[in-house]
Amino acid sequence: MSERPRNFEEHRFMGDKRTMRVHDLDNATRECGIEDILAAESYLAFGPDTMPEARNRCYHPCRHCQPVDEVA
Repeated sequence: MSERPRNFEEHRFMGDKRTMRVHDLDNATRECGIEDILAAESYLAFGPDTMPEARNRCYHPCRHCQPVDEVA
């Protein structure tokens, strides 16, 4: 993705309520389906905007948008 979706300019992580997946918008790919999440209005932002906060809410990282150093 080249730019973050509207309403997420100041947020890095977006949760999908349907799948309980968290997407890193700085590393999102086409396979993440960000457009589908926005169309379904099933998204949320985390406060604080961190991966540990998303995990505290039982969201799991999307395998398509994890940075290469975190995949292993």
